[in-house]
Amino acid sequence: MAAAANLPPQILESIFSYLNISDLRTCSLVCKKWYKFLNDENNDVWRFHCIRKVTEQVLKSDILKNVPTYKAKLRAFFHNWNLNDCSKNIVVKSGGFTVHRNPVAQSTDGARGKIGFKTGRHCWEVWWEGPLGTVAVIGLATKKASLHNIGYVSLLGGDDQSWGWNLVDNHLIHNGDSQGNYPTLNNAPTYQVGERIRVILDCEDNTLAFEKNYEFLGVAFRGLPDTPLYPSVSAVYGNTEISMVYLGPPLDG
Repeated sequence: MAAAANLPPQILESIFSYLNISDLRTCSLVCKKWYKFLNDENNDVWRFHCIRKVTEQVLKSDILKNVPTYKAKLRAFFHNWNLNDCSKNIVVKSGGFTVHRNPVAQSTDGARGKIGFKTGRHCWEVWWEGPLGTVAVIGLATKKASLHNIGYVSLLGGDDQSWGWNLVDNHLIHNGDSQGNYPTLNNAPTYQVGERIRVILDCEDNTLAFEKNYEFLGVAFRGLPDTPLYPSVSAVYGNTEISMVYLGPPLDG
């Protein structure tokens, strides 16, 4: 093991490039040298793994513009939309970071991310590409929350298993009821298509908050349950698209 730990960087790079992510996590615990090597999130090992998983189209687009390193881009890929956990009227586009709602009348449709959170602090960005329609909601849902409903409704937030912010009228919704205006500002501006909203989940304080244009808007929901909570959206407008990128722990201050 001592000999392996002293392998030159070029050899380590070659070996690590063939291992899966789980094995790399184990390797980082072997010794300080390996930990330091794998802790460089922009080295060629993470670049190789990122290129294998993330499509060239996504890497060349601005979807991941706020994700600075190859390892972080790879982490975002593993957290993106779950193609097996969305409404039948929603399609996850190639690359996995954007969902497309098909033009189906009198239907509200939702999608969930691949990974739910029960511990820690997490931040991700969500933005609309196309009209919002009458209801466009971002927030959280458990696995029990519905992802489809007839008519144009606040699907996300429509039951006790989901919590949402309707970007159209700036209302918070949970258990089918309005929880008040958000943010709590006089004449708060409504969402503009293309704006990136940062969603901040704190599983230690059981709170959900939002940030827009790098301005913290305040806590939206408190008392969240101690169960896995998934990044979620619901939409009503045909052909609209919604992108999501996981950023990791939020940066305080």
